[in-house]
Amino acid sequence: MIRYHISLFILMLAACILQQFMPAVTGLFDARILLLHLVFLCASVTVGFSPMLMLAFVGGFLWDANNTLGPQGGDPSIYIYQTDSLRFGYSILLFGLMGVIMQGVQPLFRKGIWQISAIISGIAIFLYLLIEYLLINFVRGEWSFPSKVFYQIWITATLTMFCSPVIFWILFKLAKCFDYTIRYDGLNRRYFTPEAYKLEN
Repeated sequence: MIRYHISLFILMLAACILQQFMPAVTGLFDARILLLHLVFLCASVTVGFSPMLMLAFVGGFLWDANNTLGPQGGDPSIYIYQTDSLRFGYSILLFGLMGVIMQGVQPLFRKGIWQISAIISGIAIFLYLLIEYLLINFVRGEWSFPSKVFYQIWITATLTMFCSPVIFWILFKLAKCFDYTIRYDGLNRRYFTPEAYKLEN
């Protein structure tokens, strides 16, 4: 079990590195695939609540370290009025919120219905980006929600959701490699075979 959990942290770190080389799609309102978020969402449905919180902390920390550290709006010696932004650590809370959403569909995932988890991952990404933008509006003290932003949010969520089967496939391979059980449908088939029924009766 511990080896599988360690592999998830390594996978998230690799996703964070690859995220730097994934540009926005300019033809689709600058939407992009949030690989780090997707790896976290897919991984959080395969583990318990406590490991999910640890993954949320790591994912949020990595995301904030890449996006909120350093002067906002450029060199402060040139740009006197800095752009208001969210503080370091907010992503940890949002990652935790996404993880709780994924934990809610874990029973279905354990039965082998991973498709529902893939759809919920897209919804979780949409909520994450929406809440993040609303928080930015709150920090700036003004309300602005142009249609371009809405298109960017839902297209980003959709593109990210479409990549979830690949991440689930990788997680299944890791679970098999480290002998970690993430689905119980095989156990159910074993217990309800005719041979098992005869043995019990």
